[in-house]
Amino acid sequence: MNKPTETTYDIVVFGATSFVGQILTDYLLQAYGAGKDLKWAVAGRSRSKLDALKTDLGEAAAGLPVIIADASDEAALQAMCDQTRVVISTVGPYALFGEPLVKVCAETGTDYCDLTGEVQWIRKMIEKYEDTARASGARIVHCCGFDSIPSDMGVWFLQQQAEGTFGVPCQDVRMRVKAAKGEFSGGTVASLVNAVKEAAADPALRKQMANPFSLSPAGHRSRARQPNLKGAEYDKELGVWLAPFVMSAINNRVVHRSNALQDARYGKEFTYDEAVMTGRGLQGRLTAYAIIGALAGFLAASAFRPSRWVIEKFVPKAGEGPSPEVQEKGYYDLRFVGKTEDGKTMRTKVVGKGDPGYGSTSRMLGEAGVCLAFDVAEMPGGIWTPASLMGTHLFDRLTAKAGLSFEVLETG
Repeated sequence: MNKPTETTYDIVVFGATSFVGQILTDYLLQAYGAGKDLKWAVAGRSRSKLDALKTDLGEAAAGLPVIIADASDEAALQAMCDQTRVVISTVGPYALFGEPLVKVCAETGTDYCDLTGEVQWIRKMIEKYEDTARASGARIVHCCGFDSIPSDMGVWFLQQQAEGTFGVPCQDVRMRVKAAKGEFSGGTVASLVNAVKEAAADPALRKQMANPFSLSPAGHRSRARQPNLKGAEYDKELGVWLAPFVMSAINNRVVHRSNALQDARYGKEFTYDEAVMTGRGLQGRLTAYAIIGALAGFLAASAFRPSRWVIEKFVPKAGEGPSPEVQEKGYYDLRFVGKTEDGKTMRTKVVGKGDPGYGSTSRMLGEAGVCLAFDVAEMPGGIWTPASLMGTHLFDRLTAKAGLSFEVLETG
């Protein structure tokens, strides 16, 4: 069963006064207005902050409805869900604050999306609520921001093109970050620190988080050894040095879950990995080592209580993030290299306008919510990925409204 369409709202933005929530509400207002073709409301625990948000958004937001609900109050969350078909949540770290809303959405048949990249929490939600979501018809989609829509939809696009050109998908796909410009917010840092802290205290969780198929359904895994870049490496095919990409820990697992939920469309022995292109020659090699050192330092500082003060002192606090100017000037350029089982190759790219984590993420998250509200009524309930649930519908919205472009560069 899916939720009836006769609800007061198409979408409710929960956590609208958070850093990302404010950017998201501004995007929805600019793209869809208030109370027009898209009926939506803002929600959070503080009426005064929600009213202040509406004031900041300007006269166009004067009629935007407000719903009061706390992330820990299931009764208030249910009352909110009863009024809408879709909830977009920006309340993180999700491992600390996100579970009650996922539970209520799964129980009430309310569609849901968020921007989490917290692997350990997503696995927990799958284990606890996927059966409930299937029964109620709720479609729950995590990772609808920079992690992991560009990676997930980038692989989806490449495979669509490979099937059209070669008649088969690419069995091996590598994503390389060619360029990116943006900044972290306090919320992102808090989520990363919490994930490292949980893993440091739990050996079983560390083992789970190291499994590239940790988000895939039971029994779905490739016998092929999955690549796992941990140090500096020279890519002979591209002629550049590589360093590990911090978001690969979530993106790889989302892509593998997408493959599983599409009946292994990419192949049962599909392999995937991600890395950052650091340049050519000695400078590229040194840059790769610098990135590795910075990542190692961050992880070490996050894992131990005495050193966490370093992170807390020198990074933005929760609720802080890049300025509107930085968000607007940001961008990213991702390259995908795919190979079929018989050696045919294809290269594609995904380019996004706006700061990856915030300017672009807000648009991707908003369009994922709109897509849930209007485009996937025929799909069953469950815990999905962006590509496996929304596919072509999301691709069309991302390219038409969210500032993403997808392009085939080369086939061979």
